[in-house]
Amino acid sequence: MTDKPIMIVKASGQTEAFKIDKLEASLRNAGANEETIAMISADISSWISEGLSTRKIYARAYNLLKSINKTEASLYKLRNAIMEMGPSGHPFEVFIGEIFKRWGYAVKTAVVLQGASITHEMDVFASKGDELSLAECKFSAKQGTSISIQVPLYVHSRVADIVEKYLEDDDNKALRYRTWIISNSRFTPDSIQYSQCKNIRLLGWDHPRDHGLKHIITEEKIFPITVLNALVKSEKNELMARGIVTCLQLSQNPGELNRLAMNRRKQATVNIELDNLLNS
Repeated sequence: MTDKPIMIVKASGQTEAFKIDKLEASLRNAGANEETIAMISADISSWISEGLSTRKIYARAYNLLKSINKTEASLYKLRNAIMEMGPSGHPFEVFIGEIFKRWGYAVKTAVVLQGASITHEMDVFASKGDELSLAECKFSAKQGTSISIQVPLYVHSRVADIVEKYLEDDDNKALRYRTWIISNSRFTPDSIQYSQCKNIRLLGWDHPRDHGLKHIITEEKIFPITVLNALVKSEKNELMARGIVTCLQLSQNPGELNRLAMNRRKQATVNIELDNLLNS
């Protein structure tokens, strides 16, 4: 007979069987070596019990990893770090704009555009060559949420109104227009199906599979400043209020740490953490 699986509670409230290989994969993605993974897996396996939340399991694994390697722990808490960019969605919009910049686009955020009927605010307006991308960003400060069909329905109509206005100018008729919906959450099946039919590009935490937001962040090394262990919440919020939302921006603008009235010892600690993250 096989052992009965231990059921745990997801952020959405649903239950699922605990799988140690899922935990190990998340540790591996954060850069942990096999010895560290084996140690943490053994600890979690001996400690876990029926009905524990994924949040508590994550917190224990994170604290164990942090005691061994702070840089790897920062990467392990990446999704939580994105959610810490709230409560408003604006820092997340700026963050997505930084991703488009890395892809070679000229970017504006929170821009008001005239449509054929009314004006619309687009979260990210990005242009590159003959391509014009218009993106709606949907930020969630908690896990377990999904983007419903209502979002692609209204985004499609808004972008269509903007494009209709653009096409009144003959110079714009050769442009390629792309619609994006970008979120740190997931998408419902009907929102995915509708978006595929309407040629809307969806980018979620793990959508598309193997090339979602999580993959892009780690591949491009565009980490939010909220991953930094050396900064307290108020310092992160102050930086984000000034438009510094990524570790790369902070690394390239060291004077921003001076504006936080931070002593040299702490600045050195922050810079070491930045260097480890960006050059790992």
